[in-house]
Amino acid sequence: MKSRSTLPLTAAAVAGLVALGAAAPAVAAPATSTTVTYEASDAIIANPQRGFYHHTETHYRADNSGYVPLDQATLEGFREEGITQILRVFYLEKFAATPTLDPEFLALVQADYDTARAAGVSVITRFAYVQGGAWPYEPPYGDAPLEVVLAHIEQLTPILRANSDVIPVVQNGFIGLWGEGYYTDHFVADPANPGVVTDEDWANRAAVVQALLDALPTDRSVQVRTMLTKQRTLDVPTGAEGAIDPAQAYTESDIARIGHHNDCLLAAPDDWGTFLSDPIELDQQYLEADSLYVPVGGETCNVNPPRSEWPSASAELARYHYSYLNRDYNQDVLDSWGQAGIDETAMRLGYRFVATSSTVQADAAGATTVSVDVRNDGWAAPYTPRSAYLVLEGAAGRFEVPFSNGDARTWLPGTTSTITASLDGIPAGTYTASLALPSADEATADDPRFAIQLANVGTWDAATGLNALQQTVTIGTAAVPAGGAPTLPETGVDGSAVALGVVGLGVLALGALLVARRPQRAR
Repeated sequence: MKSRSTLPLTAAAVAGLVALGAAAPAVAAPATSTTVTYEASDAIIANPQRGFYHHTETHYRADNSGYVPLDQATLEGFREEGITQILRVFYLEKFAATPTLDPEFLALVQADYDTARAAGVSVITRFAYVQGGAWPYEPPYGDAPLEVVLAHIEQLTPILRANSDVIPVVQNGFIGLWGEGYYTDHFVADPANPGVVTDEDWANRAAVVQALLDALPTDRSVQVRTMLTKQRTLDVPTGAEGAIDPAQAYTESDIARIGHHNDCLLAAPDDWGTFLSDPIELDQQYLEADSLYVPVGGETCNVNPPRSEWPSASAELARYHYSYLNRDYNQDVLDSWGQAGIDETAMRLGYRFVATSSTVQADAAGATTVSVDVRNDGWAAPYTPRSAYLVLEGAAGRFEVPFSNGDARTWLPGTTSTITASLDGIPAGTYTASLALPSADEATADDPRFAIQLANVGTWDAATGLNALQQTVTIGTAAVPAGGAPTLPETGVDGSAVALGVVGLGVLALGALLVARRPQRAR
């Protein structure tokens, strides 16, 4: 039987260890990799800037009557339905003939945005001067001339910019009945023949679009009522060749900031004047290509079987990459889809991100990365900036690391994107890992109601707005096992003693250790 004893390490031995360890190449730790897979959820998720919306409108008439402010409790009730956005149409009846908006009206508009923010709801915004009455519609209609419209946009600009965190998109509005651009006193040469729009009329209409683009932050878009409006504003042809291309997407250019809303979706072959090309297929091809990168939404307005029924409707919602749709109108059309169709629409309008797996990998040199595969099962991608972050939380603190390929706008429908975070500079320690997709706007960045929830089972934390990856990430040297410091082989030397001189210098320094600490045999 033999026993081991330990002798004190001399200063010379320690110095030798350090010198040899520094001079010798380090033996790398083995590479490690841990992958977790996730279960997709079939829940309807109340995610921001997508899904069904509820219609709201308010008025400001000549006698200052008609304004009904938003109600926070009502909006919070919408969230309980899984609805996170409304369309708000502000009717400016009092101001159609005057360039100056009342301060009281502006204060009411600001208060509505404050209420929406408090309720966790976004406001698709439109301004108009007049609604349609009984058919047939005849002039004068009651909208405002160009100079009045431009003056009003200028006065609304500070409010639109200050509240862009809860304004995902602004519809063109202003022109014609309901702000839909057709029955107008001032943007056609002959109001009795509103289908004929001259070059001068198009220039005036383009001036309104441009004024709205200038009024908004450059990361917000204006939606126009017809494809021809965008084509004439930008002087591009119809058909796929006139649509935005990938190189132009996500820029501050006008072509990247003009989207589409169709308020007669499925109503007729041309959606009652929405598709104006000859043949219609050219505008359809244009919208299919353009809508991959710009926001599209709208409402149904007429029962038109079989096109308005679920098989055709769902195919068009997917083809034209719809992000939102009116839940309130046309109810007959929506009812024809059945509950299954409504549920699928609620799930697939806009984006629907599903994490399929994540991998934590440490290479032989000690560099650690975390990658996540995210599939988009929705009909569109986000249309406002939205960056993905890896959130690490542990005893050393909380750290947010941006993912490469982390712009969620580029996670296109029907594709799987791999995003990767490199953990250089993170202090040593053990961390839990989460994926965060917070609002890009400072006012709502810390509000979990404006963060994106992944469509997975058991990953979402509603209190923090984080999606747990169910991974543990260890940075730095391996932790000391329970029960004390390890004993190095064949030497009897306590691992913690070695750490005094050679921590991180590699196992080749053991050569000197064996000389200084030769095991002593008992006789």
